Amino acid sequence: MPVTRSVVASFKGRLVGAPPLSSLCTQAHFRFIRFYSASTHPPPASTEALTIGMVGSGPAGFYTAQHLLRNLPNVKIDMYEALPVPYGLVRFGVAPDHPEVKNVIHKFETIAQDPRFRFIGNVRIGHDLDLAELKPRYDALILSYGASQDQRLGLPDEDAIPNVFSARAFVGWYNGLPEHRDLNPDLESSDTAVVIGQGNVALDVARVLLMPLDELAKTDITEHALEALRRSKIRHVHLIGRRGPLQASFTAKELREMIALPDTKLHLDVPLLQSQMEAGSAILSKERPRRRLMELLLKGATNPLSNTSPTSKSWSLKFLSSPIHLVTNPTTQALEGLQLEKNRLEGPLNAPRAVGTGEIEEIPCGLLLRSIGYKSVPLQGLPFDSKRGMIPNVRGKVQNEDSFTSGIYVAGWLKRGPTGVIAATMYDAIETADTIINDIQKGELQPRIGPTVPPGFKGLESMLRARGVKVVDFHAWKKIDEVEVAEGTPKGKPREKVVEVDKMMEIAGR
Repeated sequence: MPVTRSVVASFKGRLVGAPPLSSLCTQAHFRFIRFYSASTHPPPASTEALTIGMVGSGPAGFYTAQHLLRNLPNVKIDMYEALPVPYGLVRFGVAPDHPEVKNVIHKFETIAQDPRFRFIGNVRIGHDLDLAELKPRYDALILSYGASQDQRLGLPDEDAIPNVFSARAFVGWYNGLPEHRDLNPDLESSDTAVVIGQGNVALDVARVLLMPLDELAKTDITEHALEALRRSKIRHVHLIGRRGPLQASFTAKELREMIALPDTKLHLDVPLLQSQMEAGSAILSKERPRRRLMELLLKGATNPLSNTSPTSKSWSLKFLSSPIHLVTNPTTQALEGLQLEKNRLEGPLNAPRAVGTGEIEEIPCGLLLRSIGYKSVPLQGLPFDSKRGMIPNVRGKVQNEDSFTSGIYVAGWLKRGPTGVIAATMYDAIETADTIINDIQKGELQPRIGPTVPPGFKGLESMLRARGVKVVDFHAWKKIDEVEVAEGTPKGKPREKVVEVDKMMEIAGR
């Protein structure tokens, strides 16, 4: 039975309030895995061989490849990755204390062993190769390179003041993303950090700052981050949201983990939470996951044991607050605090707007992390919706009057905008694969590589070599993988990640 739009949509409905990136292995996830793993399409109308190129090796790319390989026996897939190592967000975005999520890598390894699949690492599309050079050598292209930038606060000197970072950079620093290995946050000059945002990533970074080091030491967190956290003086973390508790975007699993942190107390405005729950009772009665989340939040804030037991650490959820000014030391320019404007909510209860009241509050802090969203970046020659951070598409098929976009598809955050979790990425990857298969069945996608053009990577290998680009294949990546595991084992860690590209290339024999 094919995976139809209605079936995927019905499962999508069951994922409302689904767990965050860090809780991939849920019952819902496995039910969906079993469902779509058993599904097949009728034989495509065309049985001719197709060569498909993919840009990006994260979950969106691998899930799309899996569905295509299962349903198109004559397909060949080349997956391009800018780094020498695969897996994208699974390797560099998942919190280190959530190893169960990374088990999906075993599935991706199985996909990579398919003889019809080729991993091509250390090739940056838009730099080492242009899209215009890639396209003529493939019958179709799938772009799944995710979101590599973050949203800004828009505050004066935001990028100039020391110790003001994006949560994306901070996560990359402790997860071994090469571009952020030298972030070097100062965790010793202050005991207070502020995180702007109240989503799952915000809770992830707060948890890493506050959790016991003996637990972190057993994870794949980078050694340089672990050493910095050992010296850390951070004992208090404020998470700032411009709207109310009902609009917080974290999920129950992340909240439970924060509430369960030992020697750590949760602070929030309980009367505000109670009044918002009462005002929004009609909405909460229809949205069970949201209601359970609010009940858990209230329980965590009013737990008698947590109220009476002295703690050395704390975290707070500050609602109805917008950052307006970074306070710095006039001599050293070091960050010393943050000014907030208090808000009120206006508009319908299901979509209220935050409106400033003019009342100002200042809180001290020595570290500020902004966690207000990610941004994808466009590729030259393709349409791009900068407001939504995505390439315009219909069920994964790029829409544009320009004939250049014919045969180009998207998956993951580049397809739907930088929102959602791995489970959402999985089902929209399947939708993109289904769109490709349906286009083949309708005769809209056919072999189009010219007879004089070498197909796929074969037609680009000499060009890359001439440009001095050293390609890392999957076998070479496994050498890096083996070294990381071997270096982690004596430390009681699953791996010690290599964080320098040059060292990766050396280990890979490139």
